Amino acid sequence: MIEINQLTKRYGSVLAVDALTFTVRPGQVTGFLGPNGSGKSTTLRTLLGLNTPTSGAATIDGRPFREFGLGLRRVGALLDAGDVHQGRTANAHLAALARSNGLPRRRVQEVLETVGLGEAGRRRIGGFSLGMRQRLGIAAALLGDPPVLLFDEPINGLDPEGIRWARELFRRLAAEGRTVFVSSHLMSEMEHTADHLIVIGGGRLIADEPLADFAARSATAGIIVRTPDPATLTEVLRNAGASVLLEGQEVLSVTGLTAAGLNELAFTHRVMVHEVTAHGGTLEDAFMELTADSVQYRAGAAPQRSEG
Repeated sequence: MIEINQLTKRYGSVLAVDALTFTVRPGQVTGFLGPNGSGKSTTLRTLLGLNTPTSGAATIDGRPFREFGLGLRRVGALLDAGDVHQGRTANAHLAALARSNGLPRRRVQEVLETVGLGEAGRRRIGGFSLGMRQRLGIAAALLGDPPVLLFDEPINGLDPEGIRWARELFRRLAAEGRTVFVSSHLMSEMEHTADHLIVIGGGRLIADEPLADFAARSATAGIIVRTPDPATLTEVLRNAGASVLLEGQEVLSVTGLTAAGLNELAFTHRVMVHEVTAHGGTLEDAFMELTADSVQYRAGAAPQRSEG
């Protein structure tokens, strides 16, 4: 389990992470989202002991990463697929990691086979494509068969088959009871991969909730409800903070609640509901709306072409 507790990191006058607190639990894929400059990479580097926090703590199973003598047996991480010696072969790179962590040499070929590079072990990494380097980085993370895994932008450079493979790998690892923490800018991929989301902006926590609940925050998300008692249900839902419009004699359009939340309210207040259908709203919609105030670099309108 990963625990971030009141983590703060300053670089001079720049506040990169601001009293950030969240927990990443095993058994699910947790997505880590935020605009550029939001503090994601700083948080991951601090968690791995590469940065020292200004205050607060970042721990794995209750201990700082630096306290684990053989780190790859406890935590596997991919932060930068290009941060490897380009002149080494894949075999040599992984063998050095295995030796330094007391791992058997056979693990090198095993993880290369797992990531689809079984035939590329003798090739120099400098000749690898970006996608191959990403696979090699994932292989290194898996080398110690660790219970905790961190991946920073692992999908970049992968082709469609590789993206599907990575998605299935992360979900399988989580199903085995591991803690899987994946940072990505690809909203569409997170929508198909993550079970839970941690979203930050400006170094602060914006959301910590299941993916479906986060996507339902979008202003474009809504629910169509059929009920024989629309007046009573409307009052119940509005009291809970939802927006409700009467679309037909027994049909309501509701925003501001998840389908599960609506069903719970109807059940609690004993209001009969015949149908609940969620519509619209995507993870990208919710992300753009909720992080709009923390975007560091915003593109302007395209320049107008002059006449003449």
